[in-house]
Amino acid sequence: MIIKPVLTEKSMLAAQSGKYTFWVGLTTTKTHIKSEVKKLFDVDAVSVKTIKVKGENKKSLRGIKTKTTDRKKAIIEVKKGQKIELFEDKTEKKTKKGKK
Repeated sequence: MIIKPVLTEKSMLAAQSGKYTFWVGLTTTKTHIKSEVKKLFDVDAVSVKTIKVKGENKKSLRGIKTKTTDRKKAIIEVKKGQKIELFEDKTEKKTKKGKK
């Protein structure tokens, strides 16, 4: 199951070359991710790479130790010429008007 896209500066640069990054469920397999991408975004995945990200140990102000949950990240490469519109940069740069 695809949870949400990773929208960082690094993932946006990779998206320009056709590699899109998503957070996925810990038990999700590569073949399941490939079929989900085909169904949700109507693009053909060439390759799927997965990375398990371990949770961090944190300490609150009161000294209570907690651990954030483990997560799994998937990097999906699509066929040339295909794009996922979710990652397209739609922000227009505003120009500053000079004061006279």
